[in-house]
Amino acid sequence: MPRRWWKKARKSNHDIFVRGEVGVIANYGFKDGGGEFYVSINTDMCAECADKPCVAACPESVFAVIEDDYEDEVIEMVKEHRKKIKYTCAPCLPTDGRRNAMPCVAACGKGAIKHSW
Repeated sequence: MPRRWWKKARKSNHDIFVRGEVGVIANYGFKDGGGEFYVSINTDMCAECADKPCVAACPESVFAVIEDDYEDEVIEMVKEHRKKIKYTCAPCLPTDGRRNAMPCVAACGKGAIKHSW
């Protein structure tokens, strides 16, 4: 059964889910005067991964495995980290500018996790 297009947005400027051609993208984070700080998770790609190695790879325990509306196991960002993700992920940011070197991104074999900064 094909999934429907849908969009969910909240006024608090985090937890934005957008259904598009690439699947459902869950954006966790915030935007302020310093920039946009989001972790984007393609939940369709994430659902295909059985092991979820990104959860164990994160030294700050930012991710948790949940069951989505389609009964697929996907990851989401723990609520306590959503408004401070810029600071939580700061120790993992590579100094040479390579985003793929972040532990969660490197552990994700499907390429479902992206950071905006």
